[in-house]
Parts: sequence; C-alpha cells; structure tokens
Amino acid sequence: MSVKFNYKYAADVISEEEFESLQPFVNAAHEMLHNGTGAGSDFTGWLTWPDNYDREEYERIKKSAEKIRNDSQVLVVIGIGGSYLGARAVIEYIHSPSYNLMCKDTPQIFFAGNSLSGSEMANVLKLCDGKDVSVCVISKSGTTTEPAIAFRIFKEYMENRYGKMEAAKRIYCVTDKSRGTLKTIAEREGYESFVIPDEIGGRYSVLTAVGLLPIAVSGADIDALMAGARDAAKAYQNSDISKNDCYRYAAARSIMYRKNKAVELLVSFEPRFALMAEWFKQLFGESEGKDNKGIFPASCIYSTDLHSMGQFVQEGSRIMFETFVNIEGTGKEITIKKNEDNGDGLNFLDGESMGYINGKAMQGTLLAHADGGVPSFVLDVPGADEHSLGWLIYFFEKACAICSYLLGVNPFNQPGVEAYKRNMFALLGKPGYETEREVLEKRLNG
Repeated sequence: MSVKFNYKYAADVISEEEFESLQPFVNAAHEMLHNGTGAGSDFTGWLTWPDNYDREEYERIKKSAEKIRNDSQVLVVIGIGGSYLGARAVIEYIHSPSYNLMCKDTPQIFFAGNSLSGSEMANVLKLCDGKDVSVCVISKSGTTTEPAIAFRIFKEYMENRYGKMEAAKRIYCVTDKSRGTLKTIAEREGYESFVIPDEIGGRYSVLTAVGLLPIAVSGADIDALMAGARDAAKAYQNSDISKNDCYRYAAARSIMYRKNKAVELLVSFEPRFALMAEWFKQLFGESEGKDNKGIFPASCIYSTDLHSMGQFVQEGSRIMFETFVNIEGTGKEITIKKNEDNGDGLNFLDGESMGYINGKAMQGTLLAHADGGVPSFVLDVPGADEHSLGWLIYFFEKACAICSYLLGVNPFNQPGVEAYKRNMFALLGKPGYETEREVLEKRLNG
C-alpha cells in the first residue's frame, strides 16, 4: 500500500546512468536532512512527526472535533497558505469537492482569511445565517493580515450572536505554544488552544493540529491518515535511489531541471485532487523558488483541462514535464448502458465503468504527450483513502526537501513572501512606513 514512481513515459530522456550519477548528491541531501546539517534544519520536525506527535494534544483534537460535530452546523476555518490549504485539500480529497453540499452528519466547513476580498467575506458570513457556528483560527503569530482581519470580523460576529462566554466555547485557536498575539488572545478569552510546533513550518504542517482539527471535524479518519504518513516515513529511510521511490522522484525532477525543463505540470484525472495540487504548488513553490532557481509548479485536472490547456501541452513550447497522479480505487462507480438508438455512438462502451474509461483516457494522454515531446512521470496511489493520502503527503514533503537540497536552496524559508507585505503596509499607511509610502505612490503615479 505505497506510492509507486514510474518514469517509463520519460525513458527516452532519462537514463539509469543519470540516476546513478546523482546518487552521491542524493546521499548528501539525505544526510543533511536526517542529521540536521542542512539549511533550515530547525524546521525539520515534520520528518519524525508521524511517530513523535503529541499524543495528549492529539486526543484533545479528537474531543474538540467531536464537540464541534455535535454542537455546530458550520465550522469556519480562518487561515492562509499552509494554515488552510492542507486541511481543505484533504477534506476534498477524502470526501468530495462538493463536501459542503453532501455532508449530513458533519458540519459544513467554510474557509475564510485566505484573501482580502470583502465580497467573499460577506458571502461566508451569509452562509452562517441561521446555523450554529464554530470558528477555528490558525496563525502562528496572529498578526498575518488576511487571517487577522477575518478573525477580527468573526470574533465580533460570534460575540454579538452568542455573547462572550458562549462564543469562547465555540472559538478554537491553533497558534504558537507560548507567545504571539493570537496566543495572548486565546489565554485572555479562554479559547481552546492547540499548538503549531516551532520546528514545523506552515507548508509542512498539515499533519499537525493545523490540519487535523478541521479534517477530523469532517469525519475523516485521522488515525489512518497519520498511520499512512508513519508507514511512509519508515519506507523512505534508505537513500538508495533504486530502493526509494520518493528519492527517485526527487532525482528525476532534478534531471529534468538540468535539461531546462522549467515547469512541472502536476495532473490527475480525478477532480478530488484539485486542492491537493494547490497544496503541492505551495509546498514546492515556496521551498524551491529562491536565488533565481527552481521548477515552477503548475497543475491541471484532466480530462477537463485537456479541453483548455491540452493544445499547449501537446504542441506548445517544450518547457515542461508532467507528473500524473494516478489514484486507484476511488469508490463508487457508474456503468454505461446500451441505448437502442445509439444516437450518441457510445454503445461500444456498453458495460464499461466510467473508471475504466477514465483510465484509458489517462493512458491515451500519456502516450500522446510522450509523442509530443513532453516527458511524463506517473505516481500510482493505491486508493482515495486516508492511509494512502497520509503516505502521499509525506512522500511529497520529503521529496520536496531532497529536491531543494539538490538545488542548493533552503527548503524551509520563504523570504520573498515578505516583499508584497511591506509594500501593502506602506500603501495602507501603517505607522513606520511613511517614507516607503511616498516612494511607492510616486512609482504608481508615474
């Protein structure tokens, strides 16, 4: 029950000799990661987290999730980047992108604080009308602009609706263990509080309370999710590329980069993977994109996007390679039945399932893109269940760290993220940014 890496659709551009030539560099990256000698080593707690997570807090997460399921029809999750992407991705992968329309015994889960759009905030507030609501706010500091604004709005909403004492029983914080604005508020107001570990950065935090509380509220099996990650951690201890599919994928990406393939297009034929692809893009984009280096992470959901992006992939500039995520055993099936008049010409599919047809579409696409000069990898995922997903999450996290060290960058920082914030604060007139504001306004006014 593991994720398998297959590169046969790129075999004409990658050789076993190239994998062998990278082995010493992969060994070095493995040692830096596991011995804590690489850049950013203070943030490698995710590496052993599936074994070393806080059991007492884990049980509190389960109890809080049960309480929310029992007393709430809506859970609003406030966070941005790694503070919401992982949870939303897992919920949609395990259940459905239409989870909020289909859930019966669990609350609807809406996400706020991931943009600065007033209209979207108003929509989320309207969706709470007439329903019992709980709020989970996720922020290490409590001062990140987007979630801080959302929490200010929802804190006022909850207190006006329930009163301060009852609101306090319905607000949950995931934040720093001992410091920061949100931690101070949580202690003052008496909110149930969970910890973002110091040694785990946001984009690697989905298997901590950051992701586990909303995921558990959805009814997903977080025990199986953690077990999948734990099994993956054990499976990827050997740095030998020939025995470690995670490292083989990392090495293959490195080879593509050296061949001037600047874009990785992550694709799946299952719509449930769309938000997982967004999580992947943050993970690899923030980790690799430094010092004018890195593979640009992009994504498509096929066959939908074959009718929009398929032309470019097939015949556009040869800047990319593809990674297909093949999810096996996705659950319910629909079978095509024979029609007497056969007006649509589909009777040749009589008795075939949509899953079978989808699989043939994937195979046809792999062959077509290979013929068009697009090297493709395949990651075979054994199921759409929690254990398989926990394994896949760990697979990508570890591959990302190894890829970044092969590239010569720190996988765990994101200095470039601060640039837009400085400009935004200056333009908004935040105290202390007066000089910068004047300069920026001159640039904007030409």
